[in-house]
Amino acid sequence: MSRLFRLLKIFGIALRFGLHEFVPGLAGSWFFRVASARRGEPKARRLREALETLGPIFVKFGQVLSTRRDLLPLDVADELAKLQDRVPPFPSAEAIAEIERSLGSPVGKVFKSFASEPVASASIAQVHLAILHDGREVAVKVLRPGVETAIARDLELLETAAALVERRWAEGRRLRPREVVAEFARHLEEELDLMREAGNASQLRRNFEASPLLVVPEVHWDLCAQRVMVMERMHGTPISQVQALREKGVDILALARAGVEIFFTQVFRDGFFHADMHPGNILVTTEGETRGRYIALDFGIMGTLTDVDKSYLAQNFLAFFNRDYRRVAQAHLDAGWAPAGTRVDAFEAAIRAVCEPIFARPLKDIYFGKLLLRLFQTSRRFNIEIQPQLVLLQKTLLNIEGLGRELDPELDLWRTAKPYLERWMDEQVGWRAASRAVRLEAPGWAKTLPELPRLLHRALSEDRLGGLARALDRLAEENARRNRLLGALLALLAVALVLLAADLF
Repeated sequence: MSRLFRLLKIFGIALRFGLHEFVPGLAGSWFFRVASARRGEPKARRLREALETLGPIFVKFGQVLSTRRDLLPLDVADELAKLQDRVPPFPSAEAIAEIERSLGSPVGKVFKSFASEPVASASIAQVHLAILHDGREVAVKVLRPGVETAIARDLELLETAAALVERRWAEGRRLRPREVVAEFARHLEEELDLMREAGNASQLRRNFEASPLLVVPEVHWDLCAQRVMVMERMHGTPISQVQALREKGVDILALARAGVEIFFTQVFRDGFFHADMHPGNILVTTEGETRGRYIALDFGIMGTLTDVDKSYLAQNFLAFFNRDYRRVAQAHLDAGWAPAGTRVDAFEAAIRAVCEPIFARPLKDIYFGKLLLRLFQTSRRFNIEIQPQLVLLQKTLLNIEGLGRELDPELDLWRTAKPYLERWMDEQVGWRAASRAVRLEAPGWAKTLPELPRLLHRALSEDRLGGLARALDRLAEENARRNRLLGALLALLAVALVLLAADLF
């Protein structure tokens, strides 16, 4: 019954905001047009406000949906990106009860002091400040009570709706709604396990431990559980408060360049990047020896890249810079993402048609994120599947690039990024790459090589390799037969030469 009421509520809100206009075949319906109370307003804004009205899980879904710019019209994606995941906090008594249940100790025993009022509250969790008994300041993240049940309920509805849209409308099938909902479910699953988030934070901190650019809070592992995470409290000024940063003496232009370097370091050096780098998750230190560095927060959504992914991205970025569209097309084939039979020349021509108008502008006015987006959209016309990790990366690149341009409107991302990309490509090919591969594999070779004779003897004696010994015997016999035949031919040739010599003399 509760599911039916929830469905009716969703239907009523969709009707009120005129969301029927997003459904093929219903956009011109007289009934829905009359029933809508918000007709005439921009569709994208109505969709955003409807999701905000539906509640936290739908807000979260809209945020994830905004990253699929390869699927959505840009005005819709831009509007959904404005969704703010801010909801009223749940009672502090419930937060304390969850902390004590998860950590197995009273709050007074774990912390010297604990602030009952949260400093941040979102749909999945909220954050309280505390002080440990040794005087260290910490931030305590606690999942909302019953959040898993609420998410499971709304996910069922979203999955049902996605299947219906995909089954009933051809355009719905092209937009792959079930794939989008499945991607959303994966994001939520990661955010519902704070031990996983703690692991992400710890990995990122280790990657940038000696960095002069980025600070990552330390995780207190002995105070972490699936529903509670305790980490170092970070002091800083929000990145969005540019004037306040200037007043505190922070070099804004250097900060913009540092953001680009941090992004490319995460992507190409580590293959592990923060995939939710919107301004709300970034602070800047303004005091002490770490002054002017970025502070990363909220590690629920992280992206990973393989060597193939990194090579694909580096080749594409450099090829774009040099307008080598053939190389862009070939990179898709080399990565194995283009279907068999894809014509490289046709794909190259499509990419050229998209990119040449962009490159007519000054380099500083060209946006990496939008260029990658146009590439994704063109790729879909050739049935090239866009990898989920690259969608996350594109979203992050849009965030970083937008942030960099806010800090420095004259920021030339191409000029800043190209030396880094060229250096990375140089390290991946040639003698440096070979030397590194030998260093990495040498320990394994040193252990395996002395064991090869014993392993081969065992395999042959026990016939573990499915008749390898018999195959080797047959190969030896065949080789002996060929040797005998060759010997006979040589003998015949010798006799023929002797007879020919006798005739001559």
